[in-house]
Amino acid sequence: MNGSDSRTAAYGLVPADTTEDVRTRGASLSTQVAVLPVGSFEQHGPFLPLATDTLVACAVAREIAAAYPVHLLPPVTIACSHEHAAWPGTVSISSVTLHAVVRDIADSLRRSGVETLVVVNGHGGNYVLGNVVQESSARGERMALFPAAEDWETALERAGVVTSLLTDMHAGEIETSILLHAHPELIRPGYETSDFVADDRRHLLTLGMSGYTESGVIGRPSLGSAEKGKALLASLADSFGAYFSMLTADA
Repeated sequence: MNGSDSRTAAYGLVPADTTEDVRTRGASLSTQVAVLPVGSFEQHGPFLPLATDTLVACAVAREIAAAYPVHLLPPVTIACSHEHAAWPGTVSISSVTLHAVVRDIADSLRRSGVETLVVVNGHGGNYVLGNVVQESSARGERMALFPAAEDWETALERAGVVTSLLTDMHAGEIETSILLHAHPELIRPGYETSDFVADDRRHLLTLGMSGYTESGVIGRPSLGSAEKGKALLASLADSFGAYFSMLTADA
C-alpha cells in the first residue's frame, strides 16, 4: 500500500492532500506515522539554491511517502544555519526555537490521533533535532530522526557516489546529484568547476564555514549526476523500512 499522495506544489515542498484524503488514509491504518521534512535556508555556493536542504529533505520524504503509509507534512524551511551567516541570503532561527517548533508539531499531531513522528533532516547543522528525538523517546513518545549516517553510507555505496561523507560536506556530489534528479531546473551553471576539499574542519563551530571555504562549497559537485541522485533517494527509501517496522511493531 502506498502512503500519501505524491502530488505536490511549489517544487514539491507542499503536500496537496485535502482533509478527506488524510481522514480516509488514517481510517485504514492501525498506527499513523507522520513525516516532517526539516531543511534550512542557507548558501549553497553559486549554483545551488538557498533552499537546497529543504528540497533534499522533501525529496527524501516524498520517496518515503510513495513507499509507506505515512502522513506527509509540509517542511520546516528555516532552521539552524548560523555557520553560514557570512554569506548573503542565509537566514537562521535559534536551536531553542527549532526544538520548540518540532515539539509543538508532535504535540499537535498526538492531539489529532497521530502518535508517531519521523523527522527527515536535510541539514547537518540542525544538531538539536537529535536532542528533540532523544527527549521525546525518553518520555515514551514515538519519534525518530532520519536518515542516520549509516543510511547515508549505504546510499552512497549503492549509488556509486565517490566522495565520502566527510569530504562531501556541503553543496557537493550528494546534494548536486539529488537536485539534478529532483529539480534540475533550479541548478545554475558552475557546479562542474566548483570542487573544493577541506577535510580538517575541527574549528567549524568557532569559525563557521567561511573559515574553510570562500565559495561556500566543501565537496566535489562536479561528480554529481541525476542517476546518482535517483539511486540515493531509492536507497534511503529502502532504509526507512527498518524505521517504519520499529515504530509500528506493537501497533
